Amino acid sequence: MNEPSPMTERRVRLAHRLPRHVLKRRVLTLGLARDDGPPGVSATVRLDRRTKDLTKRLQPGEIAVIDHVDLDRVSAEALVACGVGAVVNVAPSISGRYPNLGPQILLDADIPLVDDVGPEIFTRLQEGDQVSVRGRVVHKVTHKGEDVVAKGTEQTPESVLAALTDAKSGLATQLEAFVANTMEYIKRERDLLIDGVGVPEVTTKLAGRHALIVVRGYHYREDIATLRPYIREYRPVLIGVDGGADALMEAGYRPDMIVGDMDSVSDDALTCGAEIVVHAYRDGRAPGLKRVHDLGQEAVTFPATATSEDIAMLLADDKGATLIVAVGTHANMVEFLDKGRAGMASTFLTRLRVGSKLVDAKGVSRLYRSRISTWSLLFLVLGAVVAIVTAVAMSPAGDVISPLLADRWHAFVFWLTGLFT
Repeated sequence: MNEPSPMTERRVRLAHRLPRHVLKRRVLTLGLARDDGPPGVSATVRLDRRTKDLTKRLQPGEIAVIDHVDLDRVSAEALVACGVGAVVNVAPSISGRYPNLGPQILLDADIPLVDDVGPEIFTRLQEGDQVSVRGRVVHKVTHKGEDVVAKGTEQTPESVLAALTDAKSGLATQLEAFVANTMEYIKRERDLLIDGVGVPEVTTKLAGRHALIVVRGYHYREDIATLRPYIREYRPVLIGVDGGADALMEAGYRPDMIVGDMDSVSDDALTCGAEIVVHAYRDGRAPGLKRVHDLGQEAVTFPATATSEDIAMLLADDKGATLIVAVGTHANMVEFLDKGRAGMASTFLTRLRVGSKLVDAKGVSRLYRSRISTWSLLFLVLGAVVAIVTAVAMSPAGDVISPLLADRWHAFVFWLTGLFT
């Protein structure tokens, strides 16, 4: 196979700062590996209507077929992290409801995106087929040649920019709908929001402690990394929201509690010893409870129409946490819409409820500094050394110990001198 040109490798790396092992495999396997090579991408295809399920089995260089209206930022970043070769979307990646960021992220990483190819592609292709994507046309590669299976719209930086500009005009309509959803949510959940009615009893002790709530959202890896000194010093209660539990384990921590509907958390996380709180529907149905029981684990349920990250915050607040630090959660209007749920109105109201305790992880990384500075530590060590030397010199044993220490020092200096001569 021909080596990729330096310009192509540099462009891909700078576009999205891919990990080197992903970059190497991707640049070597894609049809765009050479600037002067044939256009398009040819690779194995993976199909799933749920993007987050697809990314669990997607391999570098493969082509992803998804059904995702308004491709959100988290899903796009997950596809890029997998090293996807090209993305074929059954639905429009930008519908115009709001300026979602997913398509731009894919194009910035030099990943071809073909939109609106129609649902028939799921019947015309099977997982593992060899597929070629050239321009707006998707071909199935067989031993007889290539058959056209779908045609769509090839997204370009120019088309995405134009769609994002048009979508900004739709924000007012989305804001009105968001306010209506918020009022409806207040009517349904006022007892929970105002009085904490329905919050389950848990064994994890949160009273008087900090709570670190991790959602596998925007930049969660970077946020956890910046919080290491904070975690080491304050030892907060670690709460993983669904896949956030795996994020904690990837960073080397064991979650104290896992909250969510259990659709995107691994078996390893569920069996790590953390207390499990299953997010249930308002009528008490909890589809995720069966999975927990099948693993031989116990759990409590939390019925609410809020999102899982919201009930984690409400739980921490109700049980007396003095500070709630959020990693990867949603904090602004575009992020609420990016989540794609009418229930995101609960996120806005939850933040009103716990706002006095809630701190975003990025704020902690900017404001928090270890209470022991490097200079303070050096002065502490120097003071200890002076105290030891003084004690040895003033004690009766000093006459015996001093020559021994002097011999050790001279031997060290002699060894150091020989090392550099």
